[in-house]
Formats: sequence, structure tokens, C-alpha cells
Amino acid sequence: MGNLNTDKEEEIKGQENNYKNKMAIGKKKKKFFDVEIPIIKKTTHLYAYRLEQLNDRLIRYDLTRILRGKNALLQLRVHIKGDEATCVARELKILPTFLRKMVRKGTNYVESSFSTPCKNSQLRIKPFLITRKKVSRAVRKALREKVIQELIAYVKDKTSEEIFQEVLKNQLQKSLSLKLKKIYPLSLCEIRVLKVESEKADKEEKEPDKKTQ
Repeated sequence: MGNLNTDKEEEIKGQENNYKNKMAIGKKKKKFFDVEIPIIKKTTHLYAYRLEQLNDRLIRYDLTRILRGKNALLQLRVHIKGDEATCVARELKILPTFLRKMVRKGTNYVESSFSTPCKNSQLRIKPFLITRKKVSRAVRKALREKVIQELIAYVKDKTSEEIFQEVLKNQLQKSLSLKLKKIYPLSLCEIRVLKVESEKADKEEKEPDKKTQ
């Protein structure tokens, strides 16, 4: 019977502690924290009880104004270091509504999706091309193969941060369009999706585990 009484007392104490913790959390107030986005030189504000709670949070930023009407979303991951919060780009996506506006009658579009490594991560890239006029299937195939070949060679020696910056500044698209022009001139050369699938550091940490097994 003594054991039963002590068990009940511990249960009651546990319930009281949980109640006190909930009351303490309830009394705390959320506030806005400044979070820097270096890649676009902007600052956003996120709502939380403590700065540490924002670590690894995924956020989305509308780039329509920055890109002058190009409907695009930038997904970022928050990193906390000391008392500072910064964001790192994880995915850049052009919205379908913008691409549909760009496709005109009497043209063809060419799209693709592939995964390729860059200097510090594995990327998913989805290029989107629009020809100036209707073209044959052979030309579309040649454009698709060439754009994949050029992008794989282009990104392999660059970091994901550098690639995101060049896409946002339209540098990568311009150089790519000039190379594809040799096959057929384009009215639009875009990167529809640029996404970090995984970081190479994560893979390196898993490799030693496999050897020890």
C-alpha cells in the first residue's frame, strides 16, 4: 500500500509540474526577431518566443518585386549563430502562372529535370526553354540534351550559394542562352526550379558508419 501511495504522490506532482510549465509558457510573449537574408540583401521578421526556436525553420520569400514582375518564390532555411539569425537559400521556384504567360502561339517549350552535384551539395535543376518559332522534335531533343550537358559542367565547380546568386542575377541564364543559340534561338531561357537536395557534408558523415558495420 505504501508503494501505491508514493506512486500516486509522484503522479500528482508530475501533473502539477506540467501545469506550472504550461502556465509559465502561457505567460511568455512571442516577439519578432530580425532575420537577415544575405543572398537578396534583405531583412525579414519572424515571430517566436526565443531566437533559438527559429533555428532550421523553413521560410518562403516572394521575389516578384525584386525580379521585376517575374513570379518566383525563394525557400530559405534559418541558421542561428550566437545572437544572429541568417537565412540560406534552399530552393528557387518560378511559378507556373508566369511561365504560361511567356508561352506564345507558334512556339515550343522544352523542359527537363535532373540531379547533379555542385561543389558543396547535390542539386535538382529544372530548366525551361521557349523557342522563337515551332521546331521539330529533333531540335527540341538537341536543346534538352545540350542544356543538361552545359548545366552539369557549369555547376560542378561552384557552391550552391554562388549558383543561386547567378540565377537570381540572370547571369547563368544569359550565358546558357548564348550557347543554346547555336542549336536554335530562344525567346526564353529560365531555370524553373533550383533546389538543394542534400549537402555533401551530410554524406561524408554517413560514409564512416558504413565502413564500421
